[in-house]
Amino acid sequence: MPLGILGLVRWTCWFLRRIPASLYRPIGTGHHEALSVVVPVYQEAPAVFELAIHSWLVNRVAEVILVIDVTDKACLAVAQKFLRPATDAEPTKLRILPTDIPGKRDALRRGWNSATSPLVALVDSDTIWADDVAALVCEPFADPMVGGVGTRQNVYHAAGFWPRLADFYLDYRYFDEIAAQTVMGQAVSCLSGRTAIYRRDILMAIENDFMNERFLGVQCMSGDDKRLTSLTLAAGHRTVLQRSARVWSTFPDRFGPFLRQRIRWARNTWRSDLRALFGGWVWRYPFLAFTMVDKAVASVTLLFSAGFMVVAVVGRRWDVAGVLALWWLISRSAKSLPHLERRPRDLFMMPAFIMMGFLMAAVKLWALGTVRTQRWLTREVAVVDGVVVRTTPPPQVAAGSVASGSSP
Repeated sequence: MPLGILGLVRWTCWFLRRIPASLYRPIGTGHHEALSVVVPVYQEAPAVFELAIHSWLVNRVAEVILVIDVTDKACLAVAQKFLRPATDAEPTKLRILPTDIPGKRDALRRGWNSATSPLVALVDSDTIWADDVAALVCEPFADPMVGGVGTRQNVYHAAGFWPRLADFYLDYRYFDEIAAQTVMGQAVSCLSGRTAIYRRDILMAIENDFMNERFLGVQCMSGDDKRLTSLTLAAGHRTVLQRSARVWSTFPDRFGPFLRQRIRWARNTWRSDLRALFGGWVWRYPFLAFTMVDKAVASVTLLFSAGFMVVAVVGRRWDVAGVLALWWLISRSAKSLPHLERRPRDLFMMPAFIMMGFLMAAVKLWALGTVRTQRWLTREVAVVDGVVVRTTPPPQVAAGSVASGSSP
């Protein structure tokens, strides 16, 4: 009976998201504005980075600004291959800004300060765009209240267990939570850093709060996308999903990096959501507040269900354990239909997806207990005495670094 009541509550919460999510439609206005692409680059796979640069340049963008860490010689060499001398007929689209300051936030700030367009796309260096992304993401900005726009995202070449698992989570997110938040109040909780488009004047206005974020007295280093989205919403602007604009990114193909990435994301979510819920501004967006609370309690309820299964197995109640396992399979498959329609063969991954759901619930609770920890986990940077520093010393920078828009 307790498990049945809990299941009824969880399904009610899911339907409260699923119904508006099913009503979502991409925004089509024909609106267009000049768009600058800003990319912080650090230890990216050169082959993927090259594909990504090409995908941005074939879009209708005003400029691509690559803020490249001076220690990343491989990516600097890749970027230099795309530099072309400017002419009156064809101005230079690509600019390179070398930086010796560690950390993604400062790179983003440098990029949008250098941008010349009213719209700025903040993009990860491994994110590959479809050919029409730049045109589609401009359309929601016809509404002057819209301050930020997100895209639909999937895993680039989702081969192997961990990338395919990440693809599961992405489809669930963009066909459920984010779509519903767009319909119910135009307040998306996080415009993912893989590709997020903002009005440049908003970025300039919130820059100081972004660069000086602290949580429980500790300087924040990661979570830049959640922070930017929260500051945009707190300032009274709207954030929406443009699901017709598609991008693809790489994801870890091993358990260790996959787990560390999830821990970092979970800590970022706890910090941002707790600040929003107790800070008060999120209650101006009731549906967004509901989804934040729902996500906060979901981990506890999911682990309760797993605990009930353990009790059934220990007590040799195989009938109860069998019914519960079958219910998990049916319910999780139903909630994953948008992904299974696109990749039907992933139905065979459902048992693993279910088990990983329990592990991720435990990870979220671990992240809550260690929420003050500020480590990137997948990058050689950390916060020491309130300052973002490298955990390995940078090499000596040669004189005559590449200047913005110049040839090597």
